[in-house]
Amino acid sequence: MSARVDAWIWAVRLTKTRSQAAAACRAGHVKVNGERVKPAQAVKPGDEVRIHHGGRERIVEVKELHTKRVGPPVAVEAYVDNSPPPPPREHVAVAAVRDRGTGRPTKRERRELDELRGRRP
Repeated sequence: MSARVDAWIWAVRLTKTRSQAAAACRAGHVKVNGERVKPAQAVKPGDEVRIHHGGRERIVEVKELHTKRVGPPVAVEAYVDNSPPPPPREHVAVAAVRDRGTGRPTKRERRELDELRGRRP
């Protein structure tokens, strides 16, 4: 028994939509057993699926096949997640805020903002 890789990725909630799963396959972001696949490629239990999605690579081993979307508790039981842990979130620098009604920044202010953002030498 087998299932389409794009349908399986969507069914076990690795992507939000099936079209995102198919687009990832077409773009070469999905590999089954180390080989790039098309959306209609069949997967079966025991296959290793690697998907690069959302800035992160997920490595999962297929345990159960699903072709229709299932709930999160069922989806987690459909695969073994061998992915590395996600990188810690960086603290994002606070964006410069201008007072309302002050108009456009002057040339000097733009240069200072660019230096803060690391865009100028």
